[in-house]
Amino acid sequence: MVIIGYDQAELLDIACVSDTFDSANRLGAQPPYQVRLATSGGRPVRTSGGMVLAGQEALEQVRGPLDTLVVAGGLGHRSAAEDAGLVGQVRRLAARSRRVASVCTGAGVLAAAGLLDGRRATTHWAYARDLADRHPAVAVDPGPLYLRDGEVYTSAGVTSALDLTLALVEDDHGPDLARTAARWLVTYLQRPGNQAQLSIFVKDAPPENRILCRLVQHITSHLDEDLGSAALAARAGLSERHLARLFLDQLGDTPARFVRTARTEAAAHLLESTALPLTAVARRCGFGSTETLRQAFLTRFGTAPSRHRTALRGGGAKAEAK
Repeated sequence: MVIIGYDQAELLDIACVSDTFDSANRLGAQPPYQVRLATSGGRPVRTSGGMVLAGQEALEQVRGPLDTLVVAGGLGHRSAAEDAGLVGQVRRLAARSRRVASVCTGAGVLAAAGLLDGRRATTHWAYARDLADRHPAVAVDPGPLYLRDGEVYTSAGVTSALDLTLALVEDDHGPDLARTAARWLVTYLQRPGNQAQLSIFVKDAPPENRILCRLVQHITSHLDEDLGSAALAARAGLSERHLARLFLDQLGDTPARFVRTARTEAAAHLLESTALPLTAVARRCGFGSTETLRQAFLTRFGTAPSRHRTALRGGGAKAEAK
């Protein structure tokens, strides 16, 4: 198992992968994982947080076959993707690996190597549009925590590397070891790949539009109140038509869809973190009934609320490319 690091890589992108494999080893993975950090020239790399990691092997000297090749993400991803030597080594080693994966913005390095062309891939939500613009041959999906398309895996930001690596452990050794490793790592749960990475509560309205900022804050903190277009327009002192245009221009969504998404994601959070019955979850999040909640869940997550809760608490399914 080779992890590729570079200057300004994210330490968590590397550590989540290496420590999850190490935990699986301590819990009896057979054969055990052998993890190495490879860097250009074998040089130390300074991570974005300032920690310096020693390269265990020169990237140019790594020989296959490899089981798994993982490219870390981080603030230095753009420079890494523009480094022809590094990208060439990624391309070379990918051809000698059983599977290839990226964490966060490491997807940009895989894309630069041509490894994501014609594939569905994900990355950190904040960099998804940039990846899609730079690599139009890649079907970028900013939603999931991680994706598998063939034997190429991509994951979202930072700690989703933990979810991805647990999925790899499950592929290799079965669900029991993966769930035991999740407990060992004291992670709350082994999240399925199709769980959305981008919460409506961290999707900022443009800061220059104070009216919209205040309105979004009101929506996310008053989900059980009347959030119809008429009520929101009155609160903002705008016409409904102006309100709709403002939402579409600035957030790419209608007020109704934005509210429905906020309510659905809040419901998902309650299902994951509490034992509240569905009726209470629906009421707290502003849904008129559990059936309305169920329909919203099916649209947003492709599953029913009860199955969502069961899957998350039981260490759910992996996301496959469709």
